[in-house]
Amino acid sequence: MFANFEHLIRVYGAVAIFLGAALEGEAAVTTGGFLAHRNLVDPYVAAAAAFGGSFAADQLVFFVARYHRENKYIERVRQRPAFARAIGFIERRPVMFCTVFRFIYGMRIAGPIAIGVSKVPARRFIILNAMSAAVWAAVFTYIGFRFGNAFELLVARIASDPWTIAAAVLVVCGIAGFIFIRHRRMARHSSGGNL
Repeated sequence: MFANFEHLIRVYGAVAIFLGAALEGEAAVTTGGFLAHRNLVDPYVAAAAAFGGSFAADQLVFFVARYHRENKYIERVRQRPAFARAIGFIERRPVMFCTVFRFIYGMRIAGPIAIGVSKVPARRFIILNAMSAAVWAAVFTYIGFRFGNAFELLVARIASDPWTIAAAVLVVCGIAGFIFIRHRRMARHSSGGNL
């Protein structure tokens, strides 16, 4: 079964990275780098797929915002605080924002929409988006590739000691429990204790 899974990754890995970069972002591209480390996907193909997915998605969002501003989804994003921050940044430094928005937390969707409704020329955005997507894809693919080295060393060390495995499981369970309890308390607090 695992051999079939590896075969699927070898055949469709680049497509999955492309779609992941378009729809999700960094985690998908970092995973692509990890798959490249495992020799399931060529690292250059992984980076190229990440570039293509990110570039295409941001161009699509840009053009939808530019030519369909009345779209309900675009209107909802325009109401968010991230959109207001993006517009302020674009007004001060449009070239810089077009280059770095994908590296700023919370700007994945708001960034291209804000650029689309701004006065930034489409041709300029295409060029800056291509340059930024290339750097972004290379950086996160590389991080995933290097993370693969560290992860393999960690797994090798953990697998050799059952007490380390037990400790790791306890730590993961403890963190998951803490997050669950905290989330539940926050939900209870925000709903006035009606959970």
